[in-house]
Amino acid sequence: MKKVILAAFAFLLPLVCGSEPFYEDELIFPLEHWHNHSSCIVEQPNGDLLVCWFHGSGERKEDDVAIYGARKVRGADGWHGPFIMADTPEFPDTNCCMIIDPSGKLWMFWPTIIANLWETALLKIRTSTDYQDDVDQPPHWDWQEILHVKPSEAFADHVNQALDAYVTANPPTDPRAKEYIADIREKAADKYFRRMGWMTRAHPTILSSGRMIVPMYSDGYSFSLMAITDDWGESWKFSNPLVGAGNIQPSIVCKKDGTLVAAMRDNGPPPKRIQISESKDDGLTWGAVSDYFLPNPGAGLEWIALDNGEWVMIYNDTEEGRHSLALSVSDDEGKTWKWTRHLEKDEPGGDSYSYPSIIQARDGSLHATYSHHGSREKFGEDRKSIQYAHFNLEWIKKGD
Repeated sequence: MKKVILAAFAFLLPLVCGSEPFYEDELIFPLEHWHNHSSCIVEQPNGDLLVCWFHGSGERKEDDVAIYGARKVRGADGWHGPFIMADTPEFPDTNCCMIIDPSGKLWMFWPTIIANLWETALLKIRTSTDYQDDVDQPPHWDWQEILHVKPSEAFADHVNQALDAYVTANPPTDPRAKEYIADIREKAADKYFRRMGWMTRAHPTILSSGRMIVPMYSDGYSFSLMAITDDWGESWKFSNPLVGAGNIQPSIVCKKDGTLVAAMRDNGPPPKRIQISESKDDGLTWGAVSDYFLPNPGAGLEWIALDNGEWVMIYNDTEEGRHSLALSVSDDEGKTWKWTRHLEKDEPGGDSYSYPSIIQARDGSLHATYSHHGSREKFGEDRKSIQYAHFNLEWIKKGD
């Protein structure tokens, strides 16, 4: 039976059960006019926390965007940093993610945007074995490489088969939908297009076999793909594409029987729902993409399996707007979500909270980070930071 190893070695210690509910939160740095977005959190082997995100005057169109990071020493108040984790001069660096493998090596993945368009993303990897001693400094990187994405020659066939099935079940009537489908078919046949533009967002996944799966997506295609390595980055292979009506930014969780389930942001037409797909062969092939029953406004999400077998999802629980950010718990592998509590809940048009990242630490508690964007109505201008929250399962189950 496969078990998933998620960031921060959550498998090492059992979940602390029967604890009193607790919750604490803080901004990693004060709200500021700079754009700060798309964070990812890991727990270091020494118990300190490390977070990365992208920072600059905008996103893909601004060449000053870089990957920043910060640390929180275990048991201490406040965060150290920020510091630069990656900066390609004159190019924007965006959607970063991290994981720490069983040997203790830190991995960071992120795309550099070559021509200020998402579909020109070039995916990069950095690793470090020396990243814990100096809390005010970035990791000492000892290896960097480009992750050259080379889907199989059957990529276009997979895309066309998935589109054929979708069109049969949902005959398009809107001319824009017909144009979109025709455009995707054309792009799927383009060797250059299918090798460029892939980006990361959620944590990678490491299986008990040692296989690492890096979930990726393309805004050019508006669907997803998995990068897979069985030799710690020496070589890579790629799954069949996960093709639906706009499904991006996958997050993977593993069922007790070894089935992998990817939950994805809905980038398509209403009704706006989380998109899901399953793999029975450790991520190499994926089934049809379908609507899940939970809403999604077109925003990132993550879900993880806890040590006690329950699942936790962190997501925007609306069909429109990012003003509400929820945590839900399932004790039946996603069939139902019996407990929900909100990390944030504002009025529509108020502050927004999005692109969450969540881990279970070795002590069983949960750590989350997410983008906190203050509204112009409140501050007179956009104000942005990365929010951090620390809580336990009992706090979620207590409800709002």
